[in-house]
Amino acid sequence: MLITITSSLQISVAIFALIILHISALDAFPVAVYEHAVILPNKTETLVSQDNALFLMNENIEQLSTQLSRNNFDFAYFKRNAQMTVTPKDVLYGWKFSRETISLYLKDIPAPQVNWITCQNTQRYFKYPHCAKNAAIL
Repeated sequence: MLITITSSLQISVAIFALIILHISALDAFPVAVYEHAVILPNKTETLVSQDNALFLMNENIEQLSTQLSRNNFDFAYFKRNAQMTVTPKDVLYGWKFSRETISLYLKDIPAPQVNWITCQNTQRYFKYPHCAKNAAIL
């Protein structure tokens, strides 16, 4: 009887350990980090039109998507085993903006109770032309 209890305890501990190891393995996964030289507006302190802001963002998105899809040897090593690619938060528009000049580069985030996904319904409140084209990488 003691042998049965010990062996069932060992089996239970082994199963518990395997479950914990499996769950812990899900908490970590390989990630590729990518950065490129951002195309910036001439003066970030100057207000630009929405068309100019979208043009610069699209230029950066094109550069980003080209680099991520190309078989770039340096990046391919990281991309090969990565489950996710991470880019800096300012990879699309740059930095050194004032509160007013950055506004055209950003999209509004609705209140949680509002049922609106901007890239699925771009015309509901404001126009977000870059969403339809680039929803997969944004």
